[in-house]
Amino acid sequence: MSGLILSWSITIAQVLLLAAMACAAIRVMRGPRAQDRVLAFDAMYIASMLLLLTFGIRSGTTMYFEAALIIALLGFVSTVALAKFLMRGEVIE
Repeated sequence: MSGLILSWSITIAQVLLLAAMACAAIRVMRGPRAQDRVLAFDAMYIASMLLLLTFGIRSGTTMYFEAALIIALLGFVSTVALAKFLMRGEVIE
């Protein structure tokens, strides 16, 4: 019974994460300012990382967890670089 509940909850989580990614993609395309687009990219990489984690839980392999870790690191660095570029106009001083 608990395996069935886990399977259904992972499926629901994946559907909701895909919906969150779709909402963030709409904000990337329609965002009135660059700051809105940066926040939408941030939300998209977090949702994609969580989606990979749910795939990893479902399949039981560690490959998805490693990919999620790489996405988290690259997403953080890119968000910091974009924020610095928007504030100062250059990334490397």
